[in-house]
Amino acid sequence: MAVLEQLTSQEAIALENKYGAHNYHPLPVVLSRGEGVYVWDVEGKKYYDFLSAYSAVNQGHCHPVIVDAMKSQAETLTLTSRAFYNDMLGAYEKYVTETFHFDKLLPMNTGAEAVETALKICRKWAYEKKGIEENQAQIVVCENNFHGRTTTIISFSNDPVARANFGPFTNGFLKIEYDNLTALEEALKENPNVAGFLVEPIQGEAGVYVPSEGYLKNAKALCEKYNVLFIADEVQTGIARTGRLLATCGNCSCKDKHCSGTPEVKPDILILGKALSGGAYPVSAVLANDPIMEVIRPGNHGSTFGGNPVAAAVGMAALDVVRNEGLAKNADELGELFRDEMNKFIPDCDWITAVRGKGLLNAILINDTEDSSTAWDICMALKENGLLAKPTHGNIIRFAPPLVMTKAQLLDCVGIICKTLLEFKV
Repeated sequence: MAVLEQLTSQEAIALENKYGAHNYHPLPVVLSRGEGVYVWDVEGKKYYDFLSAYSAVNQGHCHPVIVDAMKSQAETLTLTSRAFYNDMLGAYEKYVTETFHFDKLLPMNTGAEAVETALKICRKWAYEKKGIEENQAQIVVCENNFHGRTTTIISFSNDPVARANFGPFTNGFLKIEYDNLTALEEALKENPNVAGFLVEPIQGEAGVYVPSEGYLKNAKALCEKYNVLFIADEVQTGIARTGRLLATCGNCSCKDKHCSGTPEVKPDILILGKALSGGAYPVSAVLANDPIMEVIRPGNHGSTFGGNPVAAAVGMAALDVVRNEGLAKNADELGELFRDEMNKFIPDCDWITAVRGKGLLNAILINDTEDSSTAWDICMALKENGLLAKPTHGNIIRFAPPLVMTKAQLLDCVGIICKTLLEFKV
């Protein structure tokens, strides 16, 4: 079969089913092109993308600034490994550390790799700086977390699908209830070997759970009290998704075009990925200040592709787009509009019980049980009406469009969602 031969949707799906591992359950739509907030399937039907590749495509599909940076660098130098210096990595590290106000950056490729990297840094800091006995460090995590699917990460997941038949698992983690400061303080007080607290500022995969006002700020204060590192996993919530440059920025003014540099909560370790590349290339990063990052020395950690020249060029271009186009501010304003419109609609619809979220990371709760197919069936109906979204946890539908969306486009999407829900039949 020629590489450029056009497949039908049925043919493309059949190929994946036959030759690919069945580790995902995609919506049955085969996409072949994307631009801005839109994607097209192989038959040419146009859709609004309301998932953004799980918030990786914050800057919109195929943003020309990002694509041009990737093409230009790919034609010059793609990979050296870290055996040698390259002329892009230092500039990228400077840009990102100055943007987020940290001393050092450790470059990786995927979100899960970045989380694993942060865990390693935290443990090494615990032994060399905090004085915890080697192999005794504990890291506190939250129930219903999602940080990836590597063996270590699923060791502290409570998702049975992610864990079943993958053991034995990695030790060294304590699970507490999310958004529960009392539980956090008890864990820190009762366990002197705790080295870090790993938390998502908003639990996206769990159904877009936004914590109580002040939770993150008070959690950071508890970490400081007990000399524990506060590790923020902003792989999904970072890069303007929640209406601020970072979700940990809380109510600071960095929703404006340029970040003010005064975050409400400053993590000790910050984990970034997904939209750090605008979805054009796998780019992730772990940031920390010198007293923490200096525990990493040659040979301790690495990646052949981490920090490659293409990733560096793409990463800088992706942040340029966020800043120059005011995407944090746009996400903040359109997110408020989306929730307002959906809250007006809820009394007229039996299928929705609530809408929640922050910025343009939102979810609607479907009036059915987690084991039902209702949310999936609604997403199928939305697809037929020209909007793509996916359920999570059975009865929740997550909505996360590209942040380049306009007010008119958002209201058009609200219309599609409301029309679909009103016409939906089991």
